[in-house]
Amino acid sequence: MGKLVRDRIPEIIKADGKVPKTRILSEDEYLQELDIKLSEEVAEYQADKSIEEMADVLEVLYSICEARGYTIEQLMDVKQKKNDKRGGFKSRIYWEGNE
Repeated sequence: MGKLVRDRIPEIIKADGKVPKTRILSEDEYLQELDIKLSEEVAEYQADKSIEEMADVLEVLYSICEARGYTIEQLMDVKQKKNDKRGGFKSRIYWEGNE
């Protein structure tokens, strides 16, 4: 069973004296594997809480954005508009329901 890996992983494997078996995914396969990779990276962040794992999550999100035909600028624009309209999470507000 394989998985989506970063672009330089095959050359790193080769440098270790091994022969990687790889193939290029179709667009549909790529989108599916990116979703799987996102879940994997989020789980790793949840377990580790490191900035390296945060960076991995961000890398996958950026790849999903571009694979779905958006630019990072568009993503950041939508993020900012949502922040302007509904706020962010900096105030640490926890909603417990209505009375």
